[in-house]
Amino acid sequence: MAEIRATNMAGKFGKMIPVRIRPGTDVMEGLKKACEDNGVKYGGILFGIGSIRQLCYQVLVPKKESIWGAGYTDPATIPGPIEIVGISGVIFQSEEGETLLHIHGTFSDQKGKCFGGHLVMGQNPVLATTDAIIAELTDAKMIRRMDPELGMGIFNPEP
Repeated sequence: MAEIRATNMAGKFGKMIPVRIRPGTDVMEGLKKACEDNGVKYGGILFGIGSIRQLCYQVLVPKKESIWGAGYTDPATIPGPIEIVGISGVIFQSEEGETLLHIHGTFSDQKGKCFGGHLVMGQNPVLATTDAIIAELTDAKMIRRMDPELGMGIFNPEP
């Protein structure tokens, strides 16, 4: 059996924050502002649905030059209208105390073709509305630190 390698830390749910992001506001920027307005440093975007004017996302592909053999593509943009079928992600802090989000989602275009991947900050303006639920994590921290094994910054659960 392969070695199981995982880092975890027990925490508790704090605040639950329903969010409505209005037309023209970027999805990730709206969620980040809701976190900051409500003092949420750590937690998750439990789910979200809505519509956007365009989709800008990245997907994971093989990359031989990467330490771990994969990496994100350059951002791809798909003109809207685009339906947000579902988004979710994590809320954490940089070592300098900046609120960071890592959000993935599933989206469909006007013909029902589906796309999925990692949302790009500042490039996904809301069309009509985007509705989401933020869940705060307390009694545990999630800090983005450089992982030498992977050669990139990732969040780490800490007490």
